[in-house]
Amino acid sequence: MKILVVGSGGREHAIGWKLKQNLSVELYFAPGNGGTEEIGENVNIKINEIDKLIDFAKQNEIDMTVIGPEAPLTMGIADEFNKNGLRVFGPSAEGAKLEGSKTYAKQFMNKYDIPTAKYDVVTSIEDGLNVLEESSYPIVLKADGLAAGKGVIICDNKEQAETTLRDILDTGIFGDAGSSVVIEEFLVGKEVSLLCFTDGETIIPMETASDYKRALDNDMGVNTGGMGSISPSPYYTPGLGDEIAQKTLHGIKSEGIDYRGVIYIGLILTPDGPKVLEYNVRFGDPETEALLPRLKTDLIKVMSKTIDKQLAECNLYWSSDKAVTVIMTSKGYPDKYDVGFDITIPETKSIAFHAGTSKVNSDSCNKVVTAGGRVLAVTALGESFDDARKTVYQDVANIVFQGSTYRKDIGVVV
Repeated sequence: MKILVVGSGGREHAIGWKLKQNLSVELYFAPGNGGTEEIGENVNIKINEIDKLIDFAKQNEIDMTVIGPEAPLTMGIADEFNKNGLRVFGPSAEGAKLEGSKTYAKQFMNKYDIPTAKYDVVTSIEDGLNVLEESSYPIVLKADGLAAGKGVIICDNKEQAETTLRDILDTGIFGDAGSSVVIEEFLVGKEVSLLCFTDGETIIPMETASDYKRALDNDMGVNTGGMGSISPSPYYTPGLGDEIAQKTLHGIKSEGIDYRGVIYIGLILTPDGPKVLEYNVRFGDPETEALLPRLKTDLIKVMSKTIDKQLAECNLYWSSDKAVTVIMTSKGYPDKYDVGFDITIPETKSIAFHAGTSKVNSDSCNKVVTAGGRVLAVTALGESFDDARKTVYQDVANIVFQGSTYRKDIGVVV
């Protein structure tokens, strides 16, 4: 079976790693990274080159394409693959709006009685300042569109909120993604990632995860794309998010959305019960790197049943082990950083999923070098979080590249 995975991050390496456990699979990655090249063939096509991806899938008789990142989904890649008779795992552009527009997502939640924070949407400084004048603090400002996981800013006071609002709307720090801003009440509670498979008729929650967004230990520093994750979330009671998942499915069905893929429900467990912070329309990153090593069910089967709208026939089985994933980053991430440094990865008990890496092949060398901010996602399993933490940090300490940084507190359960 030939499978094309679109993307180049740790998530895509983890998806490919799991798919490859089925020995009948022949894997391709577009464009892939230094690690995916070890389990499949990297193809020099960018994630937004939809026509080229379609041509490749046709010419190489690809049986299934899995879309990793959100950007091509919002561009309608699944729609175009379907039009060309190609099997694709990922929602339509209409479904992808749940992540592509925070305004649309909030309206969807309100329409289908899905608990979420109170909010306002503004497109001008004047309107935004009026909202901030009447708000309590802290408060959350969100760029409406895609901002690589960095478009959510928590403001502790009105002065900071006004500066942030001007940065987004006037200075344009997020480009077109910040043409409108969601101003949202700040909710207090533990955050939980509830990823679900859905074919638009059935929704099956996976085991949970919790990620670590802040750059520094003890949740200090700026928000990032994710510095680590654990699974299952120790803060979640099984079944707590089932009603929200079913209401989400009801909304998808009522809107007539073709949704065959993963819906990521970002929950916060407030004193008033679970509420939705956000939707993502694909596997989360770095949650995927903690979740998939625990999945015992054949991922190919689940994805195929999802595409064929036969998900009701599936059951998911999970390891009881705990997973801890530590992200190793380039010095300076998420701001400026240098790349091109050699990476040495010895044999480890952990799984080293490549994210920001590339392979240098020449007559004189064959090595992997840093090529991004988040370089590696290193995952260990254990009977307890303490066991998994001990293993992963021992292995992380032995992985070497210039300027490597990482949080030291991933998996500390409090």
